[in-house]
Amino acid sequence: MNITNEQLEASQAIYTKQTLALYDLTVLAISNRLAWKCPTKRLLKHYNQMVTANHLDVGVGTGYFLDRCKFPSQTPRVALMDLNSNTLEFTSRRIARYNPKTYCRNILDPINLNVEKFDSVGINYVLHCVPGNLKTKSVALDYLKALMNPNAVLFGSTILQGGVSINWLAKRLMASYNKKGIFSNQHDNLEDLKSALNQRFKDISVEVIGCVALFSGRV
Repeated sequence: MNITNEQLEASQAIYTKQTLALYDLTVLAISNRLAWKCPTKRLLKHYNQMVTANHLDVGVGTGYFLDRCKFPSQTPRVALMDLNSNTLEFTSRRIARYNPKTYCRNILDPINLNVEKFDSVGINYVLHCVPGNLKTKSVALDYLKALMNPNAVLFGSTILQGGVSINWLAKRLMASYNKKGIFSNQHDNLEDLKSALNQRFKDISVEVIGCVALFSGRV
């Protein structure tokens, strides 16, 4: 499946400086609780369980979880990767105390970084925004795996449509977001997610809460 520049642009164009100012309220406080049925505090717990002191965060949003999670060091190495310069700027300001490095990259293309590899990679609420289906867009996992040290953990979450419980509000929101190109998860299902992870990682864990899958795997 060929992904067009228009599809890529649509998937991240919503993250303007204005919408980022409202993201924590609209997505993390409201949508997570009422639509996706996965409390934000559960996603934060996932971060706390998985994050290391040598961390790359991909699709950084507002940096909410990086700002609140408990790194196992007071001086972690933190890198931020996103296709949207607004989110990179917003998050880097929010966690300026960690002096994060920022990289503007498309995770559907091979990622060339001349840096030391990472012990954890977070990819929270990213895959459902990436154009394509899980069988095609999971190539991003291959490119991120190349940036990881032995036994490093990749973890994150994604909103699914198949194999999960979806309420009325979630159906309406997903239909609207998919139509606008903000989401691309019409065909994303639990079976394909597990398959994509099992093909690439070991010690796989997938937990479904509402219509959200929290996942992790090690190199």
